[in-house]
Amino acid sequence: MRLSVPLLILLLLASTQALGQQSERFDQYELHRSVVYTTFLSPEIASEYGIARGDFKAILTLSVRDVSAGETAGRPMVLSGRTWDLIQGGGLDFMEIREGAATYYIAEFEFIDREWRFFEFDFQPEGSEKSFRYKFKTQLWKQADR
Repeated sequence: MRLSVPLLILLLLASTQALGQQSERFDQYELHRSVVYTTFLSPEIASEYGIARGDFKAILTLSVRDVSAGETAGRPMVLSGRTWDLIQGGGLDFMEIREGAATYYIAEFEFIDREWRFFEFDFQPEGSEKSFRYKFKTQLWKQADR
């Protein structure tokens, strides 16, 4: 699936406004992650890309780059993961997005208001012989539909 530059920019801007982009270093690779509330997307953009909007829906965005190679854009990776809270959980279904030389991944999920949401995933950047595991948690709040 190919996202337009405006949607990609919107996702990245929304992510910095939502919960802020985070990054973590794994050997020479830098993993970037953010959580974006789906209500930050316009109904037209969400519909165009099959993203369900809602007060209790969000998107996990991921990209990885090789810092030692001077990369500024995300590269492809093999990726699998899951998410859960105290009541519900399940696997994450990642959608790969290629925009020019950059590759990003997004996964939709639902959450419970003010509950902690846990994430765990394994990823192997293209060109790496090694797989990495990453875990994090974040607290999410109900978003009024925009």
